Amino acid sequence: MANNPSKHLSLSWDCESILLAKPFKISRGSKTHAKVVVLKVVLAGYTGWAEAVPYARYNETIDSTIAILHQVKKVLARFSHHSSLSLVEQSHNYINQSMPPSSAKNLLDCALWDLKSKITNISVAALINMPALPSVVSAQTLSVDSLEQMLSDASEMAHLPLIKVKLDANNIVEKMQAIHMACPSSKFIIDANEAWSIDILASVMPNLVNCNVALIEQPLPANQDDDLIEFASPIALCADESCHTSADVPELATKYQMVNVKLDKTGGLTEALQLVNAAKLANMQVMLGCMVASSLAMAPIYVLASCADYIDLDGPVLVAEDRANGFYFKNGNMLKPDKLLWGNL
Repeated sequence: MANNPSKHLSLSWDCESILLAKPFKISRGSKTHAKVVVLKVVLAGYTGWAEAVPYARYNETIDSTIAILHQVKKVLARFSHHSSLSLVEQSHNYINQSMPPSSAKNLLDCALWDLKSKITNISVAALINMPALPSVVSAQTLSVDSLEQMLSDASEMAHLPLIKVKLDANNIVEKMQAIHMACPSSKFIIDANEAWSIDILASVMPNLVNCNVALIEQPLPANQDDDLIEFASPIALCADESCHTSADVPELATKYQMVNVKLDKTGGLTEALQLVNAAKLANMQVMLGCMVASSLAMAPIYVLASCADYIDLDGPVLVAEDRANGFYFKNGNMLKPDKLLWGNL
């Protein structure tokens, strides 16, 4: 086997701790930094890259993600082909056929999509036959906190068309009614992050209907959401922690009306597209979501924006300083710069 460096993939990665603009609080806890892994894949003078967030909720750590990358690096080093594009395809096929979903798989899948885009000089959007949208409406997040603090934060968001409200199991109706009054023109996504029970959901629902709530995301713990099978919800329920890949859709369709597609759960853009298609076939709505990260993590999922009913990709707003050539936000609109940092968009 030839050992020409131009005919072999070179993988390298870095761990970064990205300062957030303000503490990000959900029902499970609070954080001030986003801990991410950035992967670069180099071939024949071209570099593809990607960013992912190993997530403790799914039993992932920075160290476990790097361990997987080390293993895959050894495998990909054995691959060789006369064509750079063929080598990328060979590597991509191996990753998507051999690896379970994880943030490590997300890094590899998305970095290879970026690399393929640069080798071919074709945008990833065009490669998967998706329109490249210049802008979309994206939710922006209101962290869970005291009623007073949430009202203070909400007063700065009243101009936004779509707000995601993080709530735990405390003072749900009181907080939501007050936030609705403070932002009367906004539509709301409530995200409980598994903090409620079926009894809580049933008790708060009549009041939430009058608060312009478009959907409720993952109200129950993923291992208790069978309770939703017989629950007739007047507000759409969205699976997040319960939803990972397209294989989950048949069961989810008996409990939810919507899925939240996140690349760190699907293991990259390739499976995310399969999940979107499966959800649509099951007559479910689609939301595109993200972990807290920079525009580099948002760019691959943004490619699917034309397929989504709701978009929640506000990572660039949450970080104190985004990467160069990232998305920017204006009045609730997420806008793509002339030259985005990933995928030749």
